[in-house]
Amino acid sequence: MKTIRLALLFVVGLSLCANTAEIDHIDAARKLDALIAENYAYRDDLPHGELPQSDVLTAERDAVHDDRTLLAYAERRLASLADHHAITGSSFRDSWAVVPTYTDMWVVAQGDRFAVDAVRDGSPAEDAGVMAGDIITAVQGVPMGRAVSTFWADLGLGETPERKDYAARVLVAGRRDRSRQITIETRSGTVRDLDLPSLYAIEQAELPPMSVCSSAGSTVIRFNNSLGDIATINAFDLAMRTVPDGNALVLDLRDTPSGGNTMVARALMGWFVSKPHGYQIHNRPAEERETGIPRQWVEQVLPRKDMYHAHLPTVVVGRWTGSMGEGIAIGFAALGAEVVGSRMAGLKGAVEDLRAGDADLFVKLPTERLLTPSGLPREEFVPQPSANDRPILGAC
Repeated sequence: MKTIRLALLFVVGLSLCANTAEIDHIDAARKLDALIAENYAYRDDLPHGELPQSDVLTAERDAVHDDRTLLAYAERRLASLADHHAITGSSFRDSWAVVPTYTDMWVVAQGDRFAVDAVRDGSPAEDAGVMAGDIITAVQGVPMGRAVSTFWADLGLGETPERKDYAARVLVAGRRDRSRQITIETRSGTVRDLDLPSLYAIEQAELPPMSVCSSAGSTVIRFNNSLGDIATINAFDLAMRTVPDGNALVLDLRDTPSGGNTMVARALMGWFVSKPHGYQIHNRPAEERETGIPRQWVEQVLPRKDMYHAHLPTVVVGRWTGSMGEGIAIGFAALGAEVVGSRMAGLKGAVEDLRAGDADLFVKLPTERLLTPSGLPREEFVPQPSANDRPILGAC
């Protein structure tokens, strides 16, 4: 029996080796470049309208020889796009954190300074007293300007305004497997050194798809990063049936950084329409590149049987409203609802999982541009400003 078991293990081992040998990793890396160039919906927004190239990236691509080096190249190739919505489907323990899901400070470049534009509720940064308007002066002991320049020089690429913003946010979010040393200059001029954990190291509390609170004549439904969970539909339906008559309704989308899917979005908005209504436009540049014929269509939200609420909600958004959360925001705006708060994450397009050659590597790439029904790119949508959300949210 032992001999048979060893023989079987030997055969399985040979099979695994054969399968590994069948994968041409360099070919997969080259196909990855072609895949991005052909399908990336925002290629025209890149410098010179082309996939960024450098001697560094070319050398790394040509040195790919196994799954690990292919994934390492894929991470860096996608980083060259400076697009938080373009990521790999797998990762390393020390990969950069995904923004905005695993960051607690939204950073924007202001000339040579890097300002905190927003701080995530209940995060290590908020607990440490970081506030909007503070300036990030260093990360991991390196002056911020130099760290950003080094990030791009390491890829063999120069800086652009978009790249500065992207790198700043990635650097502040940090590596997944280690804490973050952040130096800030407060609005009063005080310099503080902070040691903040990676958000990957923080145990996430198990929350229901949404939290509901009714008080002072309003009902607030806050989504707990649940727009990709089908259970959210049933939870929302139940919540809507229990909204007290006459209460103003508020939908709080400020904790939806991980996006979701259009089924959940259409289910939510379906409560507020009595006939079909367009809520976003899709545009697929890859088809025009291939055929010369442009393709664009309007996605609609449809009424749901026996589910109708006559009064539109107020929708509250912020920097941690991402992807499908942003789609819901522009959808409600198209229906005539008031959308208030700060700017959203500005994640570009609709993401599709694409495979690199024959390798077991998938990348998540924006392949469709998304626009409001009036033609405004979703990432450029600006809500009505709200200096203080408390009057909107009531006592909730």
